[in-house]
Amino acid sequence: MSLLIRGGHVIDPANGIDEVCDVLVENGRIAAIGDVSTADEVIDAAGCHVCPGLIDMHVHLREPGQEWKEDIESGSRAAVAGGVTTFCCMPNTEPRMDHAGIVLQVIERARQVGLCNVHPIAAVSRNLEGRELTEMRELARAGAVAFSDDGMPVWHAGVMRKALEYASSFGFLVIQHAEELELTSGGCINEGWVSTRLGVAGMPAEGEDAMIARDIMLTRRADARYHVAHISTAGAVELVRRARSEGLQVTAEAAPHHFAMTEEEVMHFNADAKMSPPLRTEEDRQAVIEGLRDGTIEVIATDHAPHHEDDKRCGLSCAAFGIVGLETMLPVSLELVSNNVLTMSGLIAKMTSNPARLLGLEGGTLSEGAVADICIFDAGKRWRLDRDRLFSRSKNTPWHGKEMTGQVTHTIKSGRVVFREGVIDG
Repeated sequence: MSLLIRGGHVIDPANGIDEVCDVLVENGRIAAIGDVSTADEVIDAAGCHVCPGLIDMHVHLREPGQEWKEDIESGSRAAVAGGVTTFCCMPNTEPRMDHAGIVLQVIERARQVGLCNVHPIAAVSRNLEGRELTEMRELARAGAVAFSDDGMPVWHAGVMRKALEYASSFGFLVIQHAEELELTSGGCINEGWVSTRLGVAGMPAEGEDAMIARDIMLTRRADARYHVAHISTAGAVELVRRARSEGLQVTAEAAPHHFAMTEEEVMHFNADAKMSPPLRTEEDRQAVIEGLRDGTIEVIATDHAPHHEDDKRCGLSCAAFGIVGLETMLPVSLELVSNNVLTMSGLIAKMTSNPARLLGLEGGTLSEGAVADICIFDAGKRWRLDRDRLFSRSKNTPWHGKEMTGQVTHTIKSGRVVFREGVIDG
């Protein structure tokens, strides 16, 4: 079975391809890029961009334990609707992903669904309590691609030091939700004039900065690989920039909401714009954008965090942290291209080849012989987001009712079209 994607603008940062040409897929793999005459099936991609399937290295699935919010099937459907063919799921499930059995369960369930590559990120500490290390080597053998307590920070400095030293021995990547709980406990939005005006407790930027500063010192000592999840403050971006200038193995990701929105989005007590770390100031937003521009921040990832409506419609202070993001990652991120922050190739690299390299994943490229995971999108398509039409089981998005630019038309997984013009096949 062969599939020809004809006449699209092909973007493959891993191979430096940025031109209008054809892509031929045979037996689930890339067979050729260039001028191709015929195939069993043809997709006319004229006027659209063709790139490797997107990779989101920061997704919260709620399976096992909270499947009414999201499960592997609904999360995979949301992913392919957003052009994502590979994503990594965080360990704050119930039970926690802190032993090999849960890792294997998630991998097998994703295989049964068959829409996406799903790679577990296992816990650093048992039960995400930050006190005792998990069996990291055993978890990696089961299929974990990195380690994090995301949802919570690894708060104990001694435990973090041991985690980095152990991970360094095997080349594991440790991902930190950077939050000093002694500074942020009880807060629900950024500490500043908005929190003061609304009369709610805030989370100061220093809570993120202090944790990253501590971890960079530990990373230097351990000679380890350390990754900052959902970076959100000007101070944090500068800390990562300095660490990288020293040659330390420090990387970072930014979530679209942190470079597209500010704390003003929570005015009028909008709980759909409540997440952790919170939306920050315009100065912080611009710093994140500059970090993306100069390469300090190598990855864009969603921090997709689905919640049932009841968890969001209970007042700002009590509402759960998090928003869904798989289906909005591409259109929101395309603003970076329209605003001349990144080239199209530079943007796609942050959602394909860069996360693939950091995590050692297959994918993120259209190289001949590579698995044919492909995203086709119309970068100029304008549409209005309706939360009730999202494929995610949860609908907690601050972009409801807002006009978006850029829409996925096709998602191809291992040579099979799994999403076509708004319809999922599978």
